[in-house]
Amino acid sequence: MNNLGIACTAFRAPLRALPLMAMLAALPVMAAEMSFTFDPPQTQVHWVLDTALHTVHGTFQLKSGTVRFDPATGKASGALIVDAMSGQSGSESRDHRMHKEIIQSEKYREIVFTPDRVDGTVAPQGSSNVQVHGTFKLMNGSHELTLPIKIEMNAAQAALSTNFTVPYVKWGVKNPSVLFLHVNDKVDIEIKSVSRVGQ
Repeated sequence: MNNLGIACTAFRAPLRALPLMAMLAALPVMAAEMSFTFDPPQTQVHWVLDTALHTVHGTFQLKSGTVRFDPATGKASGALIVDAMSGQSGSESRDHRMHKEIIQSEKYREIVFTPDRVDGTVAPQGSSNVQVHGTFKLMNGSHELTLPIKIEMNAAQAALSTNFTVPYVKWGVKNPSVLFLHVNDKVDIEIKSVSRVGQ
């Protein structure tokens, strides 16, 4: 091979490597971990409990919340921590009994959801629906739970919402029913929050 041929071959080799180099350079971006840091003042935790006479509506307050996950594998970590002592329903006597006899908030002061897997894809802009699997800790018990999450992405912020049901009696929490008032053994939870998105 003459000098010109050698020079051309030497020039083509780096060109052929460019696509591979571009792919390798993109890998850290594609595999970057996503994180959602929840803002407690912009988080609403509502619960609804049906009884034979009426429906009871109440709230809890979020103490802190961060969810991190790898979009490539779905592996997740972090925790959503709710202040159990913040629970209220609008009735002082009912709330006193709830805290003392039902959820025993003086002893078990936090309700915690710990995610371990995210199923689905989070779009960089607009709406996404994912399933977040994890462990729900209520009082002294831990239970598997999957939360359906709707995400509205907007720049570096996301609005998240979920609705799910907690079979609290099945999980070992006392049923607040009394002689002439039957209370449902499941409670419906709705959470709406605004979070900061990072990588």
